[in-house]
Amino acid sequence: MMGRLKNESGFALILTLVITALMVAIVVEMIHQVYVDTSISRGFRDGQQASILAASGVTGAAKLLQIGLTGRTYTSLSDSWAAPIKLDDDAGSLEITISDESGKININGLVQQNGEYEPFTLSVLKRLGTRLQLPEEIWSSVADWIDTDDLPRSGGAETPYYRTLKPAYSARNSALMTLTELSLVKGITPDIVGQLRPYLTIFSNQAGSPLALVNINTAPKEVLEALDDRIDDRMAERIMEERRLQPFKSTGELARVPGMETIIGNLLAHITVKGDIFKITAVARVKDTARTVEAVARLSGGTFLSWQEY
Repeated sequence: MMGRLKNESGFALILTLVITALMVAIVVEMIHQVYVDTSISRGFRDGQQASILAASGVTGAAKLLQIGLTGRTYTSLSDSWAAPIKLDDDAGSLEITISDESGKININGLVQQNGEYEPFTLSVLKRLGTRLQLPEEIWSSVADWIDTDDLPRSGGAETPYYRTLKPAYSARNSALMTLTELSLVKGITPDIVGQLRPYLTIFSNQAGSPLALVNINTAPKEVLEALDDRIDDRMAERIMEERRLQPFKSTGELARVPGMETIIGNLLAHITVKGDIFKITAVARVKDTARTVEAVARLSGGTFLSWQEY
């Protein structure tokens, strides 16, 4: 009897220990789950706050641009908008950067409505491509991607070519929607897109017009050099130095730069001194969570042409 009682007592003790261990495990799991749920909830809340903060930064910057540049006859990199804006408080931080899309080459202007090349844009792109050591054939492929027909140009490609790929797809046969889309075009790799991105835009600074004037006050050196065969490194540097000292307030003032007086006549129909399209990037941080909103705004119409959040 005593042995039986001892066995039962030992079993009860083991059972108690097992139950206790299970209870501890359950409590630990519950605590962990509560922590996870709370963290997720906090992370979601912080993400929502960061999204709202970033979106507010973009809309606020667009409004300030519109107000600040109304009545101005020129825009330049000497303007206050060209410097990053940083705001910090206990709730989080916000950093806003603005760039002038009008200082870039509109890739969608490569093809005219009749399907033919736009001569000036084609020559500019070829010069840019030569500087970046890119194959000249890519511009034929881009033109075929943009134009509305299915007749391939020399060195280009239309839908029948893209149908042979895996996965198969069709040429857009209309304007590019994003620069990233260029990576779908024959001969253009993601690396080439990365090389071209600082110098190209898909937007025209003239609403309703496929032609885009290049803002010589904000154009990168590579774009300035691409405007004419006679603009070399030294000439482009002189243009940039001149606009740094005193922004061009009219296109005719480009003749202030020594050597440009014989070139400017060919450029007047293709350049401007004022931008109308700006890319605004706002990065908001709330605790450990960050959100970015990138948008392109047309000031003259007070509209957003694109909006991305990530």
